[in-house]
This record gives sequence, structure tokens and C-alpha cells, in this order.
Amino acid sequence: MITKNRQSDSVINVMIRKAFPGKTAVAIKELTEGMCNVTYNITFSDGEECILKIAAKDTTGNTSNEISLMAAEVKAMQLVREHCSFKVADVLAYDCSRTICDGDYFFMEKLPGDNYSFIKETLSEETNRSLAKEIGEISRQLCSITNPQFGFLGDTKRYDRLSDFVHTMLSNLISDGQKKNVDLGCDANKLLEDFEKEKHIFDEVTSATLVHWDMWEGNVFVQDDHVSGIIDWERAMWGEAFMDDRFRSHNRSSAFLEGFGKKDFTENELKRLRWYDIILYLTMMVEVFFREFEDKGQYFWAKEQFLRVLNEA
Repeated sequence: MITKNRQSDSVINVMIRKAFPGKTAVAIKELTEGMCNVTYNITFSDGEECILKIAAKDTTGNTSNEISLMAAEVKAMQLVREHCSFKVADVLAYDCSRTICDGDYFFMEKLPGDNYSFIKETLSEETNRSLAKEIGEISRQLCSITNPQFGFLGDTKRYDRLSDFVHTMLSNLISDGQKKNVDLGCDANKLLEDFEKEKHIFDEVTSATLVHWDMWEGNVFVQDDHVSGIIDWERAMWGEAFMDDRFRSHNRSSAFLEGFGKKDFTENELKRLRWYDIILYLTMMVEVFFREFEDKGQYFWAKEQFLRVLNEA
């Protein structure tokens, strides 16, 4: 995978000596479940563990909506620690100097528990419903972190209107798809024209909140049947809460909505949810070709979802 910036043990040990003088690593193990950055589980001689995350050396494998991802992740985690009660990992050291390796990197504490995506099928329906409700409550907490303008957390550009930000996301994805000759399954110009006709519905949202955007099960840790932490904040943005993955039509559960505190949606909210669906499914299609995935299954699944949403208009 083009974004996996793997490093040798010798280079990683130099990183460790810089971040943790006096500590020695006895085991360095790559964690293979991630879809973008490379991560390692580091075990020290005193038995303590931490996680090392290394960014890609360049932006070749990133879509145009992925900007300064590691800086965005560190910033988002800092904001959450300051304003929310749920757990994110503490950042132990962050180095963007690129003096040791050709990518930014940071060390963070290892969260307790298991990756939810690995254990979900083993849990009872009641437990999964309870976890969905907790994730909804977490999404609601993020609404307490506000900003007067919209935009990607890793980008310096800000938008006074949500409609302008969403238009940028949409047009970037269409342009990216064209660059990689991705069959999007639709008339891209018509899609943009349709957005122009409805863009006023976004301007009901006058203040931005922090959005994780990718809070699927693979970014949730679970211990003792409760959420023990949220990871992978690199796509965080100043937007509308409904932009997050848990609000997408293929997995929007009543338990999640109960936790979030939302029972019904207005007509304009439903229209915005549809556009956020479109953006996620376009993202999932396009990133397959930017990341150079050998398995194109994600593309075909996302295209099916995308066309379903388009046909529901």
C-alpha cells in the first residue's frame, strides 16, 4: 500500500532513543489492520508498551481532501482531551522534523481493550446496541467543541459557509476521480449542478463542531463491554456532526441516534445527510485508486451504495 511508510527496526530505535531517553525496546511489531499510515506496537524492557504511528513520506497516496493528516490527528486528540470525558490516547512524542525518517511520526499510549471490528460478531445484540449508544454519546460530546468557521483540521483554509466547504469536498473528489480515471457511475457535472440547486440547505448550520468523520468500528476500542477509546483522528474536520460515518445510511442505527439525542430529522437535515452519504461513498471509491489497493472490493461496494443514494433522490 503506497501510504505505508515502513521503517527498519534500526531507524525505529533511533526514534525511540530520541523520544524516550534511557528506554530500550525489546519488541517492535507492525500492526497490520490500518488502511493508511503504518503503525507499530513497541514493547520496552520494563514491560511498558506504546504505539508508534508514521505518516507517508509524501501525499501521492492521499486524496485532495486529506491534508496534513498527522498534524490534524495530533490537534484533534489534544482538543478532545481538553474538552471531552471519553478516552483518546495521550500523545507521548511528536516529530515533524523529518530528520530521522522521511515521514512525520508520533508515539502515543496504547489504549486498553480490543478493536471493536475484531470482536463485534462475538458480542451479544444487547452489548452491541449499548456500544452503539455510547458511540452516539461520544459524537454528541464532540458537538461541545466548536469553531466559527468550517474546514479540514489539517488545512489552513477556512470557510464561512458550510455549503462552500461541502462543495470543495465534493469537487475535489470528482477531480481526483477523473485524475485516476475512476468510473464514478454518474455524470459528474450533473452531480455538481444538483448540489448547486440544494446548497442553501447547508447554510442553516452557522457554527462548526469537531467531527471525527471516520468513527466506524475499526476506530473504536472496547473493554469490558464499554468503549475504552477512539483512534484515528487524521480526517477530523470543523463541520456538522451529521458528517460522521455513524450517520451514513448503511449503518445509521436507532441506538446510535438515541445516544446522540436525535430521534427525527427535518427535510433539510435529511437532504444534507444524503449529500454526506454521497461524499463518503465517493471517497471510498476514489481512495482505492490513490492507495493502490490490490483488492478493489471497497470500490465496488462503495459504488453500489453511491448509486443507491443517487437513485433515491
